[in-house]
Amino acid sequence: MERPVRVVAEGHHRDRSEAPVGIRAAAQETGAVMSTDRIRELNDAFRRSFSGGKVVMTSGVHELPDMVKCAALSEVSRFDRFNEDNDPHGEHDFGSFELCSRKFFWKIDYYDRELMHGSEDPSDPEKTTRVLTLMLADEC
Repeated sequence: MERPVRVVAEGHHRDRSEAPVGIRAAAQETGAVMSTDRIRELNDAFRRSFSGGKVVMTSGVHELPDMVKCAALSEVSRFDRFNEDNDPHGEHDFGSFELCSRKFFWKIDYYDRELMHGSEDPSDPEKTTRVLTLMLADEC
């Protein structure tokens, strides 16, 4: 399945439908098309290994005890509960879970190699740096 480029801009959103779209218009103008299957494959590999991108956490997560942070990152790496509500584009780029009576969100965003702009093509790892953000739901 292929679709026009979609990059979510930096930010945290309680509802996936609130996430702003970054460079879709520019990609459509140039006719750029990418594979959702390839994006999902790259996101899954990154999420499972934390290799091939950057992992950041919000201050609320950072302030938690190390053992909670470790458990939260483990939850992210094992996450497989994707559905139409949390993964409407089939990219496996967002998830949520409960741990220690707290709700966590994680999100993968696609940036260019210099981390200055959205990636032109998230299906191309040579043009994309993946950034996974782990946050507490109440920080949104």
